[in-house]
Amino acid sequence: MGVDISDLVKGKPISIGDLSGRSVAIDAFNTLYQFLSSIRQPDGTPLKDRDGRVTSHLSGLFYRTASLLETGLMPVYVFDGVPPELKRKTIEARIAVRREAEAEWKKAAAEGDLKRALSMASRSSRLDHDMVGESKALLDALGVPWVVAPGEGEAQMSRMVSDGRVWAGASQDYDALLFGTTNLVRNLTLAGKRRLPSGKTQEVVPEIVSLGDVLSALGITRPQLVDIAILIGTDFNDGVRSIGPKRALAAIRRAGSLEKLSEEGKVAVPEEYVEVRRIFLEPETVTDYRLDWKRPDAEQVRRIMCDEHGFSVDRVDAALSRLSPKGASAEQFRLDKWS
Repeated sequence: MGVDISDLVKGKPISIGDLSGRSVAIDAFNTLYQFLSSIRQPDGTPLKDRDGRVTSHLSGLFYRTASLLETGLMPVYVFDGVPPELKRKTIEARIAVRREAEAEWKKAAAEGDLKRALSMASRSSRLDHDMVGESKALLDALGVPWVVAPGEGEAQMSRMVSDGRVWAGASQDYDALLFGTTNLVRNLTLAGKRRLPSGKTQEVVPEIVSLGDVLSALGITRPQLVDIAILIGTDFNDGVRSIGPKRALAAIRRAGSLEKLSEEGKVAVPEEYVEVRRIFLEPETVTDYRLDWKRPDAEQVRRIMCDEHGFSVDRVDAALSRLSPKGASAEQFRLDKWS
């Protein structure tokens, strides 16, 4: 889920059409979890094929990616690698939450409380190794490139933006800003009507967040933004009790850094702050990746979607028919539209 600095960040509403001709690196795990959470039956049951295998992730990935390609946007998906050791506690906590949610889902379903069942089911989503492999195979068939990060996907996204290979990164997590993503697109794969865990729907509009604008508006540097996040709490450390975004901002503005704040002796700065700061400011990334968009292999798409998982041939073909051949490289796209 990442750090919650939504109170400090203001994005600019855009349409997906505004991103036509742009290459965008998309947080794959974040996106697949969105599909697993939202594409479900009224009782919370995920979409499944005839063999009982969950296919919500494939449905979302295929139709949303096809829609993005149709608009002229050039997506590349970035998958997480090995998480830092400091993330272990967060991962274990998430597993526990999912297990509890699954138990509550089954209980609510048995009692006929469909609203609660759907809400709990959405929080129980799991992404396993097979699902990740299926997703990569589908992207290959669609001619869409993907990259595996050595560590955090958002860090690799940031590197790709800074390299000038893509124009923006796309994720729901504000961690992408901490890693240095200068242009962050939020709600890209959620655009349209979204069903919330409560069962209600809301209209979701894409937005662009400029890291430079955020830092300028707050009057801070990126290292200071990271320090603020550490005080609030990140995936790699627990925050300081009773300190939220606004108090953290005020504290760092006044003291300048966590070191000086610690010297004041008024705030119990997280002991691991140096290592957490390094994760965000000096992340492990790769540069030997290729971004080649190719024409979709319709036969392979049908083999994966229809033959293996029973999706409608007519619906899949309809989506494929709207895609025009793509073969340009990321470097050919203009990078000045939002400057």
